[in-house]
Amino acid sequence: MKSPRRIMALMMIMTLCLLVYAAIEWHIRQALQRQNQTIPDQKGQPTQRPTARWVFQFFSGIRSLRISQTQQVILSMSEPQRVVLALLGNRYVDLCANSA
Repeated sequence: MKSPRRIMALMMIMTLCLLVYAAIEWHIRQALQRQNQTIPDQKGQPTQRPTARWVFQFFSGIRSLRISQTQQVILSMSEPQRVVLALLGNRYVDLCANSA
């Protein structure tokens, strides 16, 4: 990082990443409050205020199996993970339903 232009570009990318991170966190928290739902936190306690990092980590155990070019199966998705997908919107629920 010798050039000030490179430093500014890196700062712009980091700012954009933080903006997306905050938007995801806000969207999930608002949806949880609107529907009076909770998801388990890192300790297994119910929460309506998860961090975006925890939500990303929450989905780490899901695997997909591609059977053919047009058929894919989602493996090992738990019910709390399905709840979070439903909170994110029908687009994500339909994506998982169409892959099974």
